[in-house]
Amino acid sequence: MPKIVQINTALNCGSHGRIVEQISHVGAGRGFDTTIVHGARYVNKSQFADIQTTTKNQERLNGMRSLLFDAHGLGLKCATKSLITKLEEIKPDIVHLHNIHGYYLNYQILFDYLAKSGVPVVWTLHDCWSITGHCSQFENYNCDKWKTQCHDCQYIMDWYPKSLIDRSRRNFELKKQCFTSVKNMTIVPVSHWLEDKVKQSFLAKYPIKVINNGVDISSFRPSEASGKISSNKFMILGVASNWDDDKGVQEFIKLSDNVYYQVVMVGVKDELKQKLPKSIIAVSRTNNQQELAEYYSLADVFVNPTYKDTFPTVNLEALACGTPVITYKTGGSPESITPETGIVVDKGDFEQLCTAIEVVRKNGKHCYSDSCRERAVKFYNKDDRFKDYIDLYENILDNSDI
Repeated sequence: MPKIVQINTALNCGSHGRIVEQISHVGAGRGFDTTIVHGARYVNKSQFADIQTTTKNQERLNGMRSLLFDAHGLGLKCATKSLITKLEEIKPDIVHLHNIHGYYLNYQILFDYLAKSGVPVVWTLHDCWSITGHCSQFENYNCDKWKTQCHDCQYIMDWYPKSLIDRSRRNFELKKQCFTSVKNMTIVPVSHWLEDKVKQSFLAKYPIKVINNGVDISSFRPSEASGKISSNKFMILGVASNWDDDKGVQEFIKLSDNVYYQVVMVGVKDELKQKLPKSIIAVSRTNNQQELAEYYSLADVFVNPTYKDTFPTVNLEALACGTPVITYKTGGSPESITPETGIVVDKGDFEQLCTAIEVVRKNGKHCYSDSCRERAVKFYNKDDRFKDYIDLYENILDNSDI
């Protein structure tokens, strides 16, 4: 039975954690034995063997180190060496990387092991951190230093991972040295937008295969939500795991001024709830997929005015529930939307956003619903998309010379 080790910040928690879990399920059905390596802060029960690299307190200390010294991913040496010992015992046939940032391991030690062991590597890129000297997303900054060499970063305190000093030049060179040291590695961007960025980066020498994110279309489907929200107004829904201005908080506040709209935001923390207008229905974060599907199904339109995104799963979840999507032309966000399933508007153009909402309102949700559901089933069924990973595993193993 081939052994796969997947490495990610979270265990069966959040969109990336659930993706890892679901890939493992599909792999199990094809005879793959998966172990999941993860951090301590974002953990739900998993059906697979797992290795937690550190504790929450150690992660917090490592996060402080990253903040003070711009040394993200360079702490936790002892914890990562302990992980390497366990990996040497497991002897994986493939190591599948996801988010290796997040304060839970040392990427320099990890890649030293990967380079020396010769184990084939699959690396799913959910953001841009792997190709920059600092940030995980650069689109909103119009910065292209990452194409040649990051330096003199102006945004070290603007976006994760924040830092008080700038060592982006050193980080860029160290990442380039580490991440290009592996002989057998396949890069998997989750969108064509990110694929284009990778092809302009130091990772361009590796094989690149786009595999879109997928969703559970049996959980996310049109459903009844009677009694959840009582309103005869046109319902505008937004969903995010971490709301801030880059996710469009200000847009939703402005939309709430329209007396014909009922704005609902899901994933809102208590601190933000206190700041939002009373006219907005603010719902706390939930990992209950059925509950989320009810909100998507109840909405007349799903609005995603994101300023930084790679390939948002929330768009797919809304489509699967038969709800049209309006999104900014940001990263890979437009790639899941067609004229039959929603509208893409220029990033930051609030007037255009309002016009798009009125178009959907005039047409009616029923004009889009069937096409939304059909598109999700055809292109974003998790069983199909994550089967692509298992096909990739088998192809790598069939062609491996180790």
